[in-house]
Amino acid sequence: MIERDGASGVSHRTVGREAGLPVTASTYYFESIDALLTAALTTCMNEDAERLRALAEAPADGTDRRRKLALLMTDILSRPGHLLAEFELCLLASRRPDLRGPTRLWHRTLDDFARLFTDDPLRARVFVNAYDGLLLQALMADEPPTTDEFEAMLRQLLPDEPRT
Repeated sequence: MIERDGASGVSHRTVGREAGLPVTASTYYFESIDALLTAALTTCMNEDAERLRALAEAPADGTDRRRKLALLMTDILSRPGHLLAEFELCLLASRRPDLRGPTRLWHRTLDDFARLFTDDPLRARVFVNAYDGLLLQALMADEPPTTDEFEAMLRQLLPDEPRT
């Protein structure tokens, strides 16, 4: 629903209609639309953080982690609705400080990934901020970057030799 209608299109009535359930079903679990949106944002960010953590913690198999991240980015873009919903919810969190917890977790996870490559806090911060920007720009592009193009950009953001 967020992909199609944006966060402003979410109501208990539309959630019930979409799910084929009475309106009271969503109100039973979520006291407000804000609570429902917070749950959606938290779920999206936690899923993405877990995928990135798994990538960072995977045993070395000869494939550069930047390449693996580029593959992950390409996969994320293959389901643009999920990513669009995340950005929509992030924009909502920019106006609502109480919704920012999940985005902080996501940024810490990105920072942890960057620290596999660098001890420089500025370089890590640039990577954290650039990563979301790369995906946002890819969403708006007529032709999103390929895995190889994402990898080339990631190599610019992170040094050539990982620390671990």
